Amino acid sequence: MGPILIAFALAVAAWLLVVGDLVRRYRPAWHWYLTGYPAAAWRVVFTWRRVALLNDLAVSRLPARTLVGHLLVKGDPVRPVAPRISFPRATRMGLSVVVRLHAGQTPATYMQAADALVHAWKVHAVRVTSPERGLVLLTATATDPLERPGLASAPAELLSALIGALETGGAWVMNLRLVPHWLIAGATRSGKSTLLARLITQLAPQPVALVGIDCKGGMELGLFADRLSALATCRREAVAVLTALVVDMQDRIYACRTAGVRSIWELPDKLRPVPVVVLVDEIAELYLSDGTRQSKAEAEQCSTLLLRLAQLGAALGLHLVVAGQRVGSDLGPGVTALRAQLGGRICHRVNDPGTAEMTLGDLNKDAVTVAQAITAQERGVAVCTGPDGGWSRARSHLTPTDEAVATARKYSGMTPELPAIKRALVALEGEVK
Repeated sequence: MGPILIAFALAVAAWLLVVGDLVRRYRPAWHWYLTGYPAAAWRVVFTWRRVALLNDLAVSRLPARTLVGHLLVKGDPVRPVAPRISFPRATRMGLSVVVRLHAGQTPATYMQAADALVHAWKVHAVRVTSPERGLVLLTATATDPLERPGLASAPAELLSALIGALETGGAWVMNLRLVPHWLIAGATRSGKSTLLARLITQLAPQPVALVGIDCKGGMELGLFADRLSALATCRREAVAVLTALVVDMQDRIYACRTAGVRSIWELPDKLRPVPVVVLVDEIAELYLSDGTRQSKAEAEQCSTLLLRLAQLGAALGLHLVVAGQRVGSDLGPGVTALRAQLGGRICHRVNDPGTAEMTLGDLNKDAVTVAQAITAQERGVAVCTGPDGGWSRARSHLTPTDEAVATARKYSGMTPELPAIKRALVALEGEVK
C-alpha cells in the first residue's frame, strides 16, 4: 500500500507542476492570485517591522529623557515603533499597502527605502506615492509588466489614440481632447518613431487632418504622405505651413466669437472646422541656425508660430505633437517657452540627462530618474504623464512600418483638404522657381 500512495503522491505533484506551469504561462494573473500574492503578502506582513527599523522608517514614542526613581536618565530612544500598515491588497500583478505616517515623517524617506522593500518583498519594483496627507501608498509589482505587454483595449473616441500598455496593465491612451499638446523625447532606436507610427495609424481612421513637419527631408513622416493633408520637408516649408495654420486659427477664433462660444466643440457639427494634428519630427531642426540672417529669421519664425499654436490652439482644434532626440535649453529660449505649453510628456531612453530633465523635470523629479534608468534593450519603454498630472512607465505597441504605411493608404480617402496650407506651399514653390 505504501508504494502505491507514494506513486500517487508523485503523480499528483507532477500534475500540479504541469498545471501550474500552464497557468503561469497562459493565465499569469490567475497564477499570481493563487500562489504569488499569498507568499508576497506573507513577506510584507512578517518583514515590515524589520525593514522599517533598518531603513529609519520607525520612530520612538518614548521621550529621550525619563525619570527612574529620583534620577533623570538621558539616552537614545530604545523602543522604535514601525508605522502601521494596512493588510496588503492584491492587484492584477502585484499588491498595494497603505502606510500611516508617524508625526514628522515625509514620503521622501519611503522613496529612499524603495529598493530595500523590493529585496525584502522579492518583487520587481515598489512605487511610493502619497494619496493624501499623512498616508503613503506602496504599490509593488511582482514582475515587469512591460517586458511582454498584452494588447490593451480602450473605447474609440475622437482625437484619442491607443498607444500601448501602462505598467499597471491598463491602456496607454493619448487623448488630445484632454491633453491637447504633447512633447516626445527619445534617442535613436528608443521607440520614438514607432510611437509616432502607432499614433498615425490610430488617428488615420478618424475625421481629423494630419499635418507633418519633417525637416529631415521627410524620411520619417513621408512614409505616411497618403494620409497627410500637408507635409513640410524643410524649414522654409515649415514656416509656410505654420503661418497658414496661424491664419486658419484666426478664422476659427472669429467663428467662435461670432457664435458666442469658447471652443469649436460648442459649434454645431455643420459649422465645426476639422480638427488638425500637427506632427513635428525632430524639433531641433526648426530651431538650429547656421548663423546666416535668413537661417536665424526662419528659426525665430518657427519658434513664434509654434508657440502661438500651442497657446491658443487647444480650444480651436489645433493640436501639436512635437518629437525630438535632443530637447534642451541650448536650442534657445523658444524651446523652453514651448515646453511650458506642451502638457503631455513622453520620455524614452535619452542620451543625456538634460533631455530627460527638460522633458519631465518641471513635472516630477522622480520621473526623470526613472526615465534615465531605461536601457537600450527596452525599446518602446517610456515614462509618460497622464491627464491627472501623475506619471507612469509605459510601452507602445509595436507597429511595423509596412503596417503603418498600409493603414495610411487605406484611409487616404479620408484626408481633409486644407486650402490655406496648399496655397502657401504653392506660393512658396513659385518663389523658389
